[in-house]
Amino acid sequence: MSHLVSANELAELIRAGGVRTLDVRWKLGRTDGQDQYLAGHVPGAVFVDLKDELSRHGRPDEGRHPLPSTEQVQNAARRWGIDDGDTVVAYDDAGGGPAARAWWLLRKGGVDVRVLDGGWAAWQAAGGDIESGSVEYTAGTVTLDDISADSLTIDDAAAFPERGVLIDVRAAERFRGETEPIDPIAGHIPGAVNLPDTVHVAEDGMLRDLDEIRAAFAEAGVTESTPVAAYCGSGVTAAHTALILAEAGIDAKLFHGSWSQWSNSPDRPIATGE
Repeated sequence: MSHLVSANELAELIRAGGVRTLDVRWKLGRTDGQDQYLAGHVPGAVFVDLKDELSRHGRPDEGRHPLPSTEQVQNAARRWGIDDGDTVVAYDDAGGGPAARAWWLLRKGGVDVRVLDGGWAAWQAAGGDIESGSVEYTAGTVTLDDISADSLTIDDAAAFPERGVLIDVRAAERFRGETEPIDPIAGHIPGAVNLPDTVHVAEDGMLRDLDEIRAAFAEAGVTESTPVAAYCGSGVTAAHTALILAEAGIDAKLFHGSWSQWSNSPDRPIATGE
């Protein structure tokens, strides 16, 4: 089963009344995600606050978007109106990372969840119906399993290159340590390999052909039999790479603390260059 849906498939699900849609419009440094949602969104979609509902507020040495508790995500999912057995589709307007963050957490919790391929732009391009204003539902009754499965601690991430491939999905110049616009130190986790998340997405925001994607992962040393984990700046974009890996038939783990946690931990070694 695919972890993605097309705009047309989502429209069919909405017409059939068999889906709960989540609008996860968030970008680093932007505060108008909810304003954008209120101005226009997929009919029936509820707004999801990535910072408050899909992340936990923590110390700098825990990263910018620490893994939330199962209880926190469950309470949010119930606010979104999700019941046990519901199908959920998430979308964003930021390349898939925010929606994939919702996908990762809900999937680990046992929910049938997909991501809209191409996000909000794809919905608009397909001529999908748009409604404005806020959507609220009667509280749902979903019960989530433990969402921490397949999530790495910082010690797990440090040891991972000894047994598998740790993918750094940030831009190449950040991986090499040539620039760091956000975190306190430039560079990468020793032993990690660089495969930017953007290489898997076409110019229109849609996922590239799976054969191309598998070839890119294979070049980075990743196959279906390879233990693999991903990290990025703060754990959001890495969730999108995990989604793409799942779509290619490869299970991945995720280091939610990512570079924001590693670079705020003074005792951790820093690598630069290729």
